[in-house]
Amino acid sequence: MICPARRRTRPLAGLVLLAGVSLTTLAPAGAHAEHESHEPSTVIDVVEVNGLLDPVLLEVMSDALDGIDPAETIALIFQVDSRGSVVSDDEVAALADLILDSPVPVSFWVGPSGSRALGPVAQLAGLADDVGIAPGARFGDLGEPVVPAERFGRPFGLPSDTDLVDDTVGYDEAIERGLARSSPVLLEHLRGISGFEGAAADGEGTAPVVRTRFHKPGLIDQLFHTAASPPVAYLLLLVGAGLLVFELYTAGVGIAGVIGAGSFLLGCYGLAVLPTRWWAIALLMVAMFGYAVDIQTGVPRAWTMIATTCLVVGSVGLYDGVGMSWITLGLGLLGTTVAMAAGMPAMVRTRFSTPTIGRDWMVGESGEAVDSVDPEGTVRVREAVWKARTNRATPIAAGTPILVVAVEGLWLEVAPEEGGARDYRSRAPKD
Repeated sequence: MICPARRRTRPLAGLVLLAGVSLTTLAPAGAHAEHESHEPSTVIDVVEVNGLLDPVLLEVMSDALDGIDPAETIALIFQVDSRGSVVSDDEVAALADLILDSPVPVSFWVGPSGSRALGPVAQLAGLADDVGIAPGARFGDLGEPVVPAERFGRPFGLPSDTDLVDDTVGYDEAIERGLARSSPVLLEHLRGISGFEGAAADGEGTAPVVRTRFHKPGLIDQLFHTAASPPVAYLLLLVGAGLLVFELYTAGVGIAGVIGAGSFLLGCYGLAVLPTRWWAIALLMVAMFGYAVDIQTGVPRAWTMIATTCLVVGSVGLYDGVGMSWITLGLGLLGTTVAMAAGMPAMVRTRFSTPTIGRDWMVGESGEAVDSVDPEGTVRVREAVWKARTNRATPIAAGTPILVVAVEGLWLEVAPEEGGARDYRSRAPKD
């Protein structure tokens, strides 16, 4: 920019020429300069902490604290909806160190409505410079100290025998006890941060003078974070294992096998992160093995009963310290049982036996009853096991030779080979 003293020494003609040349650009330049003069040069970082505090969220929070530039960032806000932690106490303590050593104020906002900050996450919030809460949100249930009191002090300055060890407080009580300030929405919480607002351009009221920058896990990190959720990890394991069992009875590797393998691996990752019981996982694997045995026979038998029992016990006892809703548990148990005991055998049989279903040549084939057909059971024809029903009131004992007299969909109608009905093609008159 040219200083006033130098402008006064220029010839008048030069000033007129300069004014004429810049006439068309004066308005845009002025507008751009005004925009630049009002562009905020500082930011408030907002980091979303949603779900259990797992390795993914721990890294996101640590990176946000490590990457603070005091020349650019005036505050760091953690927007929290977390009901616990699955990382080690040492890792939580290291995060507490970063919060206390932060060069800018660190704030926690428990919101929006319905959010929770429980356990170690609530302990971290109690060490921050500022805490806000939305109506309908709650925090507390601190549990056993994860961050040593002799090193960090007590969360919220509360005594060791505080009721918040096992209880939580909501919006009204938290404000009355001075544990948090009123922050119905994020914007209200931001307004409580020093330096967020300044005088408005028209001189009336205030307006934000800093930018708000939001941080979330990347796409891949978000995928692994979701997989480490207790209900998601449980359902992924069951779906993946079920699809892999189905693929065992199909020719080649299909889309079911690819999806099953991916779901199973993600489920295993989630269970590895979460506090699980090894014996419960073993029971779930035994359940899948048992279902696979009876899928091959085509009908539910003893192994289906064993598998269902293992599935129920393994599902109920899967997690140690974290739980699933009864809706998730019921969906997993009912869906797996129905799919494995009824749906899977029908799909496998359809995929393998479509070329022979309804073919006339099957009528008259001989076989053997695998178990009693009274009036329904299973038979073996050409080394394949089929569901069958007798066309007579007299039951057919296991091991008895049988004759196929009709085919109805996936069922064979059979009779004893000796004294049974004969195919019309074999009843032609003899010479």
